[in-house]
Amino acid sequence: MLTDKEILKIAENYVLEIEKEVEIPLIIIPENIIKKLYGNVYSYTSKEAYLTKSGKHDLLGNAPFLVEKESGKIIEFGTYAPEEYFLEEYEAGRWN
Repeated sequence: MLTDKEILKIAENYVLEIEKEVEIPLIIIPENIIKKLYGNVYSYTSKEAYLTKSGKHDLLGNAPFLVEKESGKIIEFGTYAPEEYFLEEYEAGRWN
């Protein structure tokens, strides 16, 4: 089982890969991390949006994602519903 520190490192590396693709500095939003027994859910945005709290720099399509504690596997969620929906679907075995 991975520690929270190891899971965070996986999440940071995942966001770094996205950052390379979009060519915009990104940041995980620390106050939005959701900790579950099976893993942690992370949200991210542009560093500019996070630092300025301005909607002017918000991203589109930056879906939250889960990093599983057992495997380190990343499960991407969607943007069309609240995180709670995706967590319920994952917990019911319908989202993987």
